[in-house]
Amino acid sequence: MIEKAECLIFDLDGTLYEDVEHFQYYADLLKERVSQNDQVNFDEDYQAILNGEHLLTIGKVYDMEQDTIVSVDPFTNKVEKVTSWYGDLWDREAVGKAYAHPLQYDFERLIAIGDGWWLPFAVAMHYGVGIEEARECYVKTKDFMTTEEFLMSKTKGLKAALERWKEEKLLVLLTNSEDYDVENILNRIDLSGLFHDHILSAFKPQKTEEHFQAILDRYNLNPEEVVSIGDNFLNEIAPALNMGMKAVFVQPTDVEFDYPNLQVVKSLEEICP
Repeated sequence: MIEKAECLIFDLDGTLYEDVEHFQYYADLLKERVSQNDQVNFDEDYQAILNGEHLLTIGKVYDMEQDTIVSVDPFTNKVEKVTSWYGDLWDREAVGKAYAHPLQYDFERLIAIGDGWWLPFAVAMHYGVGIEEARECYVKTKDFMTTEEFLMSKTKGLKAALERWKEEKLLVLLTNSEDYDVENILNRIDLSGLFHDHILSAFKPQKTEEHFQAILDRYNLNPEEVVSIGDNFLNEIAPALNMGMKAVFVQPTDVEFDYPNLQVVKSLEEICP
């Protein structure tokens, strides 16, 4: 799949580096914003999520307004099932009234839980933390990730693979991360200067297909010539497959996805020649 592609589109966080310690740092900052009476509950819920013992998982959607956990079809964004935070299942009539149309993720009400950043965020929202407070905690976490205290690992063989691919393929970095920390992260993992094009603050998944189409148009590519590589199924994988592109899903846990034109790997090390 990779070798035949003309263009590779990479996500950054959770893809080009696979460390997860910063998620706990972020969770600890968010917990400080929770009322004293609920901090133990915050810890218990977040740990249950990490242990796979909670209904909130990566791939679902958290509705901040309804305080519900929503299961969706990742290709159509149509709602399939809704439960309360505590597991109470909604009946079909209630689901139809509240979610009559495909979801539009907006980061203000409907939160696509696509990777580890959004798990502690959703728990914090459940316990009353404000969006601006969460944003402050996110910025502090990103600042922490620029320090020597945060050890960022390099994926074995990735730099050499990118150097070789750059000679024969178009390499695009498409990330939700902001300009101020992208270059720092690339420098930390020794991957700076390896991408032909950078699209930052991409606002995925809302604008993923828009960005993909712009890449196809700008570089005169056909969808089947492009591979999207990322760790977030809603952000990078489903939109690519919907458009006729190929995809590599980086997922360290065991998952059972069997779609045409999709390869699932636990680490990018598996696809580095």
